[in-house]
Amino acid sequence: MLRTLLYTGIATSLSLLATASSAQSADGIEEITVTSNSRKSEGLADINAAVSVIGEEELRAIGHTHLQETLNRLPGVSIHRNNGQESLTAIRSPVLTGAGACGSFLIAENGIPVRSSGFCNVNEMFDLHAENAASVEVVRGPGSAFWGSNAVHGLVNVVLPKAGDARQITFEQGPRGSQRVKAQLGQDKGDFKQLFLLNGTSEEGYRDDSGFDQQKLTYLYSYASNSGWELDGGVTHINLNQETAGFVTGFESYKGATRTGNPNPEAYRDSKNTRAWTTASKTFGDWDVVITPYLRDADMTFIQHFLPGQPIEATQVSSLGLQSAAYTELANGAELAVGFDAERTDGALQQTQPNPTEGSFFLRNSIPQGKHYDYQVDAEQLAAFVSYEQSFQSGWDLSLGLRVEDTNYDYDNKMIDGRTDENGVACRFGCRYNRPADRSDSFTNISPKLGLSYALNDNHSLQLRTQTGFRAPQASEMYRLQGDQNIADLDSVELDSYEVEFKGGAQGWAYSASYYFMDKKNEIVTNSDRVNTNNNHTQHTGLEFSLALDLTDSLALAAVYNLADHTYESSEISGGVDILGNTVDTAPRQFGNLRLRWTPSDNLSSEIELVNMGEYYTNPENTASYSGHNLLNLRTQYVVNDTISLYANILNLGDREYAERADWTTFTDDRYFPGEPRRAFIGVTINY
Repeated sequence: MLRTLLYTGIATSLSLLATASSAQSADGIEEITVTSNSRKSEGLADINAAVSVIGEEELRAIGHTHLQETLNRLPGVSIHRNNGQESLTAIRSPVLTGAGACGSFLIAENGIPVRSSGFCNVNEMFDLHAENAASVEVVRGPGSAFWGSNAVHGLVNVVLPKAGDARQITFEQGPRGSQRVKAQLGQDKGDFKQLFLLNGTSEEGYRDDSGFDQQKLTYLYSYASNSGWELDGGVTHINLNQETAGFVTGFESYKGATRTGNPNPEAYRDSKNTRAWTTASKTFGDWDVVITPYLRDADMTFIQHFLPGQPIEATQVSSLGLQSAAYTELANGAELAVGFDAERTDGALQQTQPNPTEGSFFLRNSIPQGKHYDYQVDAEQLAAFVSYEQSFQSGWDLSLGLRVEDTNYDYDNKMIDGRTDENGVACRFGCRYNRPADRSDSFTNISPKLGLSYALNDNHSLQLRTQTGFRAPQASEMYRLQGDQNIADLDSVELDSYEVEFKGGAQGWAYSASYYFMDKKNEIVTNSDRVNTNNNHTQHTGLEFSLALDLTDSLALAAVYNLADHTYESSEISGGVDILGNTVDTAPRQFGNLRLRWTPSDNLSSEIELVNMGEYYTNPENTASYSGHNLLNLRTQYVVNDTISLYANILNLGDREYAERADWTTFTDDRYFPGEPRRAFIGVTINY
């Protein structure tokens, strides 16, 4: 229904606009710019999208140890931290888990996704070099026509600084031997500029055997040639070596001495991600052309300590891609953009269990020791898109977009087909893991967008949006099968979104208020028979409020408040109960953030932050829940002189015992990732 309305609306609007004779021109330069909407810098106030931006000054004041601390200041966003640098994401959604959870969110750096769309990882935000970012942008709801598969519930884009002069280094000391160093070193040679970014972190962890070491290195450059081409590119390498602490089990086990324990001291995660890209731009007549080829290589190995037998998963994924777009202004004042994207990915996955399975008689006779999976997937993704933006003297603005995307998988099983051990021997009760025979699959998706905005006056505007987001099934959902499922007959996940937003502001204040309704179909779930199906249908409704207000010359208030309702809309028996109409698990109805900033002088500033997490159910039956929590954080910065500045960040100031994530299973009942106790980070930044 939504597609029919959108196609009709787009066709009608284009035919009417072809004869439009006048349009408003935007002569002002917006202080806040965004790249995640159209891959080019544009003023935030001119965008018909639910976009939030955290700039460089605020990022430095936050000084996050985990990107969660930054993102959860934004409306509609709730990142739950697991252990170390791991995370689970929610943007206008429940906190999603499982193979396709990462496929609901597109995670990008400088507009390039950090992982291939069919080979995402639920923890891929640790591949972002956000510690040295110039800004972090979040699009809530489906991405624009410039983004395709995976931008279903939202998009996170980290924008790195521009290459140029920089000489800065920061040393930080935290609790339990935690140390960090980050640096920016660059030079400006006129037409050629370059910049090195470095971040190195070592943390022992507050739980037993839960430390990590992570290094991030980025080289950026820009070059203006005599022929008119402008080049802007770089290389990023991320390395993570982490000891992982698993869930603690038992009702409210996140309290007391049990929260520092680790039932899985053997668990670890090693990850490497390397990306290289160059953006080439040039003006040809009335067209601005931007072409970005890129390379990506991601390798990760970790123990699946949460599975019986604790198999080791190893993935290797390499990609070669191209983003292209051309922009022009039409005779009627409208802005037109057309583009083409292509990506080729070679992905491999191996799952091996080095030790015999422990546990019940059934588990020991259904999960064999040895190799479970070993397969290669070659993927191709092709997409074309068009975007049309026009402003009218009447105060109305129109935004139209359309994207067509095709994804193809060529799967090669390198083991014996079927439900056996690696030698072809059947398990006594049927082997859990099943390897489908070689096959090819393809998915074609169309994503339209229609947006209208109206300037109510100089300070307030109204925006209306309706659009569709999608994601193709992940390779692991298609070919990493279990039980007696030999073929995963899956369709793409689709989400129809409708939204109304009021926003405005002037000197000293700004606000936004949004209402959204999203209908999500074909969600991929693994049922009680361990079969991957498209049976899940959910709806997502919410209100988002944000406010920024200068109370006095030295006091500023910022607040974000979210009300949300995420429900199951398909009949399914779980735990003997039909969950139709129930609230989706790990979906708090309310959460928010309140900050008061005091700046008594140019040299000193301090912020007290209240982080609120509301109550949420932890199982689909809605019989178990987590009561939520409130946390206080205090951050202070002092500029000694032009060379030296100091900061102190105290997180969980009240030393609250809480859960970063609460969950429930039939095997363990309540289980939790305990939140960290009070901790202080002290740092010095040197500009030389």
